[in-house]
Amino acid sequence: MAKPDIVFNYFKDLSDTQVAQFEKLFDLYSFWNAQINVISRKDIEELYERHILHSLGIAKFCTFKPGEKVLDVGTGGGFPGIPLAIMFPETDFHLVDSIGKKIKVVSEVAAALGLTNVKASHSRAEQITDKYNFVVSRAVTRLADFYPWVRGKFAKDNINALRNGILYLKGGDLTEEIKESKLKAELYPLSAYFEEEFFETKYVVYVPQ
Repeated sequence: MAKPDIVFNYFKDLSDTQVAQFEKLFDLYSFWNAQINVISRKDIEELYERHILHSLGIAKFCTFKPGEKVLDVGTGGGFPGIPLAIMFPETDFHLVDSIGKKIKVVSEVAAALGLTNVKASHSRAEQITDKYNFVVSRAVTRLADFYPWVRGKFAKDNINALRNGILYLKGGDLTEEIKESKLKAELYPLSAYFEEEFFETKYVVYVPQ
């Protein structure tokens, strides 16, 4: 069985509640994945490394503040939103996906974990009208296509040391993609935080607003 220890190796100061929530994720996702495929079947054993720890790469780069609002676009089964919501219980997370059955999984997982800081919506990003401090996402599409979905969704006030913006998890050579997007994007390698081979070509792409 996949074990959450890989998360605990990198995040030491977790409350008992957070530890219990991370420990529950494997059983919850195994149960829901058997009914609604949100993670590839062969990947479920790698849940903690490839999905949960990968999502938490954002937490290594940015500490969300109490009261901040974060939009997770194309969340799928809840990544990176659910692990981040566990990590930052006083930050509000809005997880959206255009596929209803994936949002059902998100809602069920959030409820089973007792996450009161998660709202899940079956919606396209363009339909969301609220304002957020940060938009997070995990390799949903190319940045040039992604940015128009979320432009104009950022709050004017900055609470964080980091300016409001996009925190995008993406892998591979991103030179062309960033150039194509014409965005002022900064790349932060996850290999600076995590030693596993999986993270060698993975980045947090930060686009300040």
